[in-house]
Amino acid sequence: MNIYVGNLPYSVTEDDLRDIFAEHGEVSTVNVITDKFSGQSKGFGFVEMPTQSEAEEAIKATNLSELKGRNLKVNQARPRDERPQRRPRRY
Repeated sequence: MNIYVGNLPYSVTEDDLRDIFAEHGEVSTVNVITDKFSGQSKGFGFVEMPTQSEAEEAIKATNLSELKGRNLKVNQARPRDERPQRRPRRY
């Protein structure tokens, strides 16, 4: 299951996220999303866990938990096509 992790502190690393979720089961991949120009974290990332039950337990255990002074927002990641479309900018 692919898990979305939001409201991350900008200083968090992929190893930090892996350690948190590994307490609840096997972690396949971890990806902290970064700005392509500055390389700084954008404050969210994704964790992939192969076992559905472990992933659900990890979501319950980590959602709204505190990490470096911020409350995490954790839920099942949605495919990109389910997100609402952004409105075009007006100039």
